[in-house]
This record gives sequence, structure tokens and C-alpha cells, in this order.
Amino acid sequence: MKEIVKKYISPHFPQMGIGLFIKFVGTIMDLFIPYILAYIIDTVIPAGQKRMIFLWGLAMIFCSFLAVSFNVIANRKASRVASDVIKKLRHDLFEKIMYLSNHQMDEFTKPSLISRMTSDTYDLQQMVARIQRMGVRAPILLVGGIFVTFTLDYAMALVLLAVLPLLTFLTIVVSKKGIPIYAKQQAIADRMVRVVREDIAGIRVIKALSKTEYETEKFREVNRSVVEQEKKAGMVMAVMNPSMTILLNLGLVGVILTGAYRVNAGASEVGKILAFTTYFTIILNAMLSITRIFSMVSKSIASGNRVWEVLRAKEEMEVLEGAEDVLGAGKQKGEEEDAEIVFSHVTFSYYKGRATKGGASDAQEGKGTDCALPEAASGGQEDREEIPETLSDISFVVKKGETLGIIGEIGSGKSTILNLMMRLYDADSGMIRIAGRDIRSYEPEELKHKFGVVFQNDMIFEDTIAGNVSLGRSATKEALSEALLYAQASEFVEGRQEQEADALNIRGANLSGGQKQRVLIARALLAKPEILILDDSSSALDYRTDARLRQGIREHFADTTLVIVAQRVSSIRHADHILVLENGHCIGYGAHEELMERCSVYQEISHSQMGEGGV
Repeated sequence: MKEIVKKYISPHFPQMGIGLFIKFVGTIMDLFIPYILAYIIDTVIPAGQKRMIFLWGLAMIFCSFLAVSFNVIANRKASRVASDVIKKLRHDLFEKIMYLSNHQMDEFTKPSLISRMTSDTYDLQQMVARIQRMGVRAPILLVGGIFVTFTLDYAMALVLLAVLPLLTFLTIVVSKKGIPIYAKQQAIADRMVRVVREDIAGIRVIKALSKTEYETEKFREVNRSVVEQEKKAGMVMAVMNPSMTILLNLGLVGVILTGAYRVNAGASEVGKILAFTTYFTIILNAMLSITRIFSMVSKSIASGNRVWEVLRAKEEMEVLEGAEDVLGAGKQKGEEEDAEIVFSHVTFSYYKGRATKGGASDAQEGKGTDCALPEAASGGQEDREEIPETLSDISFVVKKGETLGIIGEIGSGKSTILNLMMRLYDADSGMIRIAGRDIRSYEPEELKHKFGVVFQNDMIFEDTIAGNVSLGRSATKEALSEALLYAQASEFVEGRQEQEADALNIRGANLSGGQKQRVLIARALLAKPEILILDDSSSALDYRTDARLRQGIREHFADTTLVIVAQRVSSIRHADHILVLENGHCIGYGAHEELMERCSVYQEISHSQMGEGGV
């Protein structure tokens, strides 16, 4: 939390100082009013000076006017500072989230990041605003009220002052217990956000399968957990106000009794007792405000720590100078000079396992031998810890302009290869090179600009078709039309009279599955990428449209290296290389005809989809 104060709040200290000074003056005016009232009752009225009564009455009105005016001005300045602080903080947090690696996104989880972006930053905004409003006013009223009471009657003031150590002790104890409770409460709230997010996104599936009651019950459970934690936090913080009220009321009883005895003895006046009751109310409200501040700060500290946890996250995808030498493998002998994509003994696990030296890998014992690079390209291998590997010892080479097809069962690692290729994750071992360079030596933007990609579950935004295709990139209407044409999307786009005015629903709910895929393919083709990745992006297309799409790409993007992940053999049978995966291992690599001869799994897939004669 202190890091947030230092980086985001401290630059506004001068502006906050002006606001606090204005708040200070307004608060002092509040403290003058009961003092003037006591002076009128005890001194001016007994003297029978009517003119002085009116003059001191005008002074009370003037103090009231200044108190109201200055407090309003200070509150407006406080709101402006709080808005500026959180605006910058929220922007930096969003930017940081956008640059988090996929591994970091998995660790934080999307619902948690949404919660930190919304509720946690809101809590911080409330704290910054209220600290400027109550954080100055309440202590001044408390300290100032006590000081003024001493100038009125020290004996009654000492009685009131005796209660304050108990109040301070109570505030510290409750606040220390409140911070961890609020942190746990926000973690449970993250779970609730996740459930709501999933259910809203999958509402059609839930209704179609008549699982509304099941999902409602699931939400009821997480909602009950949130409520229970809120109750626990509320019960802890609920001790504050009643306890303080009791203690201060006991103090007030002591003040009145002391004052009565002193008035009876002629050592004090009635006006002072009246002023004391007013100051007591001021001090009571100040103490209650301070308890609310501690409660709010306790919650805000938990929120600030969660926000700073994201902001301080280290850059995982660092650009490594001389990355070719890090793994002791430069340009390997036997590799084609014009290779566009090279995977050399790549192993990866989402569990971030680490290698241990010694022994031979599964691939070296005979698994995936069809995928191995020439012997000269092979480097020393290391055994892995016993962890579930998503990919194990994957090697292949694709030249510029060639097509690589990837096929395999669900969960075999097809999409993971694409993630590693674009450096959305870093491989645990092995090397990946794009255009002759280790991908870790590329600046992120430089690497991403080489790719045009359509992921398996890609996103259609709530925008026009043109906006979804361009996605913020400057593109002429001719370029947009060309991309839509090559993606076989023109036939349904041309049927819409005003393309720019035709907004799509979020996730493309007003498009069919095939139409969405063609819009996404047009988005990838617009930049004329060096490497085009299609991750099962034609699954919703009919065979005729799929064939026209592949033909159009071959004709108009002949120099583009194409990587196709597909479930259908027909989508990849003409590829220059086909990679067959099973449980993260390469069990076949070659052209369609080669695999039909020596890869039984590929033969089985081909025969099941295209019949016995499907070669």
C-alpha cells in the first residue's frame, strides 16, 4: 500500500495541502461556535449588553458561513484529487494487465483481475477522498475540541480526557483484526465474480441443458460464502461504534456530574456546561468518524495490496540479448537456411516443472522419432521431473511459404504449439526460432507483427464488421474489402447496406458460427502477415467454403508461411508438412502420403473421415 501512496498519491500532495488548509480553516470555524455561545451565556447576557449579543451572534453566523463554504470547497478539491489519482492508477493497472504473460494471467485468474480493476480501485478512490474529507476534519475536531474544553474548565476536560486511551486501544485492536478479514472477503468475492462471469457467458448453454437451477444453486453457495465473510467483517467492525458511544457517554456523565458540583461550588458557569455538551457531541462524532476511517483504511489496505501485487509483477517475457547463446545452440548444422519456423526439442508444461540432469528423454528412447531434426541438430537432453507435460520433445522445420498442418485429439497440445510459437508462454526447454532468430530475442511488438492469427475461441467485439476486422489498425476500405474477399466473407457482408452502421453483438451473437470464423480470418489476413495461424478456424465452414478459403490463401498469400490446426484431414492433406500429436508427443511428421503409409493414427483419422480410399 505504501508503494501506491508513494507513486500515485504523493505527486498530488501540494494540491492536497491546499485542500487540507482550507478544510483546517473551516473546521476551526466550527470549533469557535460553541465557545462563542458559552461566552454569550456566561458573560454577555449577565452584563445586559444587547448590542454585544447581536454582534457576537453575527460572529457565530459568520463562523458558520465560513465553516460551510470552506468545507464544501475542500470536499470538491478532495473529490478531484481522488478521481485523478484513481484515473492514473486504473490506467496503469489496465495497461499492466494487458502486458501480463499468459502464465501470470493463469496465476491471478481473470475474475480476480476484473475485481481488482473495479471494486478494489473503487475502495482506494473512496479512501483517498474520505481521508481528505474526514481524515483532517475529525482529528482537528477531536484535538481542537479537547484543547478548547481545557480553556473552559480543566477539571471537566480531564474527566473527558480519561476516556480517550480506552478508545484508542479499542480502535487499534479492531483495525488489526479487520485487515485480514477484508483480504479474505475480497478473495471470496473473486470467486463470485468468476461464477457470474462464466454463467453470463454461457447462459445459452445453461438454458438449453435446463441447468438454470443447478447454476443458481452454485451461485447461492458462493454468495452465501461472501455474505458470511461480510458478516464476520461487519461483526468485528460493529464493536467499534457502540463501544465508543458507551465510553463517551460515560465520560459525558462524569463531565456533567463534575460540572454540577463545580457550578454549585461557584467554580464554573452554566454556559460552560452547555458548551461542554456541544463539544462532547463534536468529539463523539469525530471519534466515530475516525473509527469509520480505520474501518475504511483496513479495507483499502487489503485492496491496495491486491492492486500493487499486479502492478509489481515482473516482466516474464523479457527480451534476452544474445538469446541464441543462452541454450548453447546457435545456427544448427543441417538446418535449411531459409527456415521460417524451427522447433528444436521443445518441451513445455503448464505446471512449470524444471529439468534435472542425466538420463535420456522419452523422445530419445524412441517416441516421436518421426519429428526429430537431423542428428547434427540434436543437442543434449535433460530428464524432466515427474510432472504432466503438455508437450514433450517436439521438433520440426517449416520453410518460408510452406504450410504446416497440425492434427491430433483434444488436449494433445495443438494450441500449445501455437502459444509457444507466438511466445505467449516460454518453453521449459529446447529452442524456438522464427526467421532464423530465437523468439526470445524479439521485442514483443516485433514478434507479434509477424503473425496473423485466428484462435480456436477468438473474440468478436461489440463493434461494426469493419471495426472488428481492422481492430484499431489504420486500413483503407479497399484493404478491408480485400481481406473480407479472401476470407470468403464478402457474400454475407455485401448483403448489409451500411457496413459501418451494422454493429455486431458482443461475441458475434448475431452472426452464425461460419460467419464469425470468416470475420476473424479476415482480421488475420488484413495485415498480410509473414506467418498465418489458423487454429481450427474453419470447423464451422462447409467443405466448399473451406476449400475456396484454402485456395484463396494459396493464390494471394503464396509467400506467407501457413500453420493450420484442424480436426479435418481435408483441411490439411495438401500441407507440405503434417504434425500428428498424441498426449503431447509427436507420433507422426511428414506429407499426407507419407503419413498414410507409416502413421497408423493418421491413417485411422483419415479413413474415418474420408473412407478407405481417402488418400
